[in-house]
Amino acid sequence: MLPRSFLYVPGNRPDLFPKAAAGPADAVVLDLEDAVPLSEKAAARGAVRDWLGASAAGSGETWVRVSPTALEDDFDAAVRQGLDGLLLATVTPAAVRTVAALLARLEPERGLVPGSVRVVGLVESAEGLLSLAESAAEERLTAFGIGEVDLLGDLRMSRGPATDAAVTHLRTQVVVHSAAAGLEAPVAPTSTDFRDLDAFAESTRALVGLGFRSRTAVHPAQVPVVHDVLTPTPEKVADARDLVARFDAAEGGVTTDARGRLIDAAVVREAREVLARAERAG
Repeated sequence: MLPRSFLYVPGNRPDLFPKAAAGPADAVVLDLEDAVPLSEKAAARGAVRDWLGASAAGSGETWVRVSPTALEDDFDAAVRQGLDGLLLATVTPAAVRTVAALLARLEPERGLVPGSVRVVGLVESAEGLLSLAESAAEERLTAFGIGEVDLLGDLRMSRGPATDAAVTHLRTQVVVHSAAAGLEAPVAPTSTDFRDLDAFAESTRALVGLGFRSRTAVHPAQVPVVHDVLTPTPEKVADARDLVARFDAAEGGVTTDARGRLIDAAVVREAREVLARAERAG
């Protein structure tokens, strides 16, 4: 399963790398894309290269966000020992195919197990939205995410009460295509309002209800909120264990849960996911 939380850190701020890596985030994302001015791209790539070369010490995973317009340069810096995955900005089928070709060459060259680097494609454009099915069919894509600020900007949409239903529809399309293609559950968009943690928790719960199982963060304070929402409670875990045990004991026969309700395959699938999420949380 993907990490619950992805904490962005600008690639041109190597002074922040150790603190972020030592923090609670499941994954730190060294950002070589929007967070870095064009004049500092080369220095940022050097910082990322050096950090990964030093084994990127930390308790969580290390990911890098790369730009589709600079894949060769970004990959030269990022694809090396210590890398767990890539966030591909502005995903399109062509970009995923280029990523696959680069990884096929660089993973063995850099001592990585072929196929080990996971790829999350960020839906950030109308083209990316319309080509979800084609991108999802590409073998190296692990999951989708949403870069919602960029996506809404490309669609000329504004965020507000009048457009809430439309934004939910956009998010649902990503969820549906992910499930249809057998990809991992998508990564939810972040919120740049890192001071209002109550609103962040509320929106995270809503996104989990829509089918997202991870979320990006732009501030360390958002990470515990993501974990709290995405980690099943002990009560839910106990109920899931009981339900799965009843189902397995029935060996395909009709059975009921502790409340006398029939257990079907969909209910068991949800219970198994709860247990997997609890195991991921440690």
